[in-house]
Amino acid sequence: MKKYRNLSKKQLLALLASSNLIGEKRDRILKSEDAVKTVATVITNWKQENFVAVYLDGANKVIETRLLHLGTLTQSLVHPRELFAPAIELRSAGVIVAHNHPAGTPEPSADDLALTRRLQEAGKLLGIEFIDHVIITADTHYSFRQSGLI
Repeated sequence: MKKYRNLSKKQLLALLASSNLIGEKRDRILKSEDAVKTVATVITNWKQENFVAVYLDGANKVIETRLLHLGTLTQSLVHPRELFAPAIELRSAGVIVAHNHPAGTPEPSADDLALTRRLQEAGKLLGIEFIDHVIITADTHYSFRQSGLI
């Protein structure tokens, strides 16, 4: 992944949009640390919040990873349809979402908690497991699943 560090945001987004850069080896995700490894190089060092989805098959192997939203300095807005439309198209069994907190604090905001509940509910309705929501900072991460919130 080091070869991608010198790309501009625009170049990286074009690369992400045209290929399955992250998870190209069909990595298997068994815990939040695996999800962090899958997306951290893409969203950790950006100055604004960005929201990524990892779509998984029934064996928790990565089908595809997509950048769903480039956010502002303090927020990233994602609607359940933006997350689950690709999940349906890809025949995903499960999905993990992640976003960064550029300020460095991994604790979820009230908006993060509300979004996680909405995404969980949508996943239940659609029969697609909402596995985890991970918040990533430069030094650490917060997993809603590990914290008992999923």
